[in-house]
Amino acid sequence: MFWKLKAYASYWLARRLFHWSWFVRQPRGWHWLEGQFARMANLGNVEAQSFYGHILTFRGQGLGAREEGVRLLRLAGQAGDGKAAYQVGVLSLAGSLGKAPDPVEAARWWTLAAKAGHPLAQMRLEQL
Repeated sequence: MFWKLKAYASYWLARRLFHWSWFVRQPRGWHWLEGQFARMANLGNVEAQSFYGHILTFRGQGLGAREEGVRLLRLAGQAGDGKAAYQVGVLSLAGSLGKAPDPVEAARWWTLAAKAGHPLAQMRLEQL
């Protein structure tokens, strides 16, 4: 119980410090932030999975970071996070998940995002 409470408190602090650019630019600061995001995502927190998944997918260094980011986005999307589901749909349609573009998979993810209330998902479904 104490470790989960400590993880939540550290994650809360990390999310606040993430907006301080001078802290993020420090290698030790960024390393600490990443550790807090990863720990909370691994504990199954959907918000953390979505947030850290976006960071790794779009700002991560290397193929491994991108794959981990997409994995976290898929987990968050399946758990009901609209933003994560929308992004997985965009990546599926673009063919940037290591496979050919798949409009059927994109539609499936956008349907999940629309159910979660994402504003662009329904529009993209209609366009598809």
